Amino acid sequence: MNGRTLLGLLALVVVGLLAWELRWVLLVLFGAIVLAVALDVPVAWLRRVTPLNRTAALALVVVVLLLGGWKLGELLIPELLDQVQELIQLVPVLITRLGEMVGDVKLLQSLESRILSLATLDKLQPVGAQLLGFAGGAANGTIQLLLLVLLAILLALDPRSHQRLLIAATPSKYRPLVGELLRECREALGGWLAGMTISASAVFVLTWAGLALLQVPLALLSALVCGVLTFVPTIGPTVATLLPLAMAMLVSPGRVVQVLVLRLILQNGEAFLLTPILLNRTAHLLPTVALMAQLCLGALLGLPGVLLALPLVVVLQVLAEKVLVEQIMDRW
Repeated sequence: MNGRTLLGLLALVVVGLLAWELRWVLLVLFGAIVLAVALDVPVAWLRRVTPLNRTAALALVVVVLLLGGWKLGELLIPELLDQVQELIQLVPVLITRLGEMVGDVKLLQSLESRILSLATLDKLQPVGAQLLGFAGGAANGTIQLLLLVLLAILLALDPRSHQRLLIAATPSKYRPLVGELLRECREALGGWLAGMTISASAVFVLTWAGLALLQVPLALLSALVCGVLTFVPTIGPTVATLLPLAMAMLVSPGRVVQVLVLRLILQNGEAFLLTPILLNRTAHLLPTVALMAQLCLGALLGLPGVLLALPLVVVLQVLAEKVLVEQIMDRW
């Protein structure tokens, strides 16, 4: 091993350590890029169908999103808050019902007595410290979210300049490849975001309608959970089904079967019909790759890692195809 190779390996190790130390900054930056691409999709459409420039189109998209979110919040948030309070009240009833079904009420009573035995002042003080730490973490997360939104708006306001800056920072012979990679990553990520948003919205509306027709308690809250967790394929829809099934259990065993059939129909329709149609021109993610990415980033970065795992996989899949396969393996 010559000195040049050793120096390169040392520089690679230093860059890796620096990236690990700055992982939260990089996570916020990547989240901002994802949000900027999400904003750029309607902005690009507006610029095609109207004479608006980028600044005016972006301002219009942001205003529409804020007004739409406000009006939707006025319609849904009061009912959601009521259903969350109702869920808190129904949890003991649900535990009792589960105990009756499995015939293991003594175990539940033992668990309840242990929880009550922990409710002493000496043992609640560490809990209070944990709550203060949680409040600090929530404040830190809010600041990071605001920075993410600000960065996303700045990126969406002038993406060409940022692309030119990144291209200029690469060697001249690789600049055409970098430009092509940026364009294809943007198309893949934008198509994935648009397709998943439409898919999640369809799941939310159809689940809400189906649960309401079946007269299942907390239909809106359950449908919202199912819609949001559609963005977490493989494990998200399965976890989301637990809430409507638990609520149906409070009605009757027959209602549980009906809800399970409803969720199986919607989940398979979304996974095998709607999503492939919406994402036919973008990257197709293998379930195993998606699941492993969520597990790895979730273990390293927690919930933010899980949420950003799939957009990162979409980008890495394009990079692997264009660089690893076409530029290295095909020429080997």
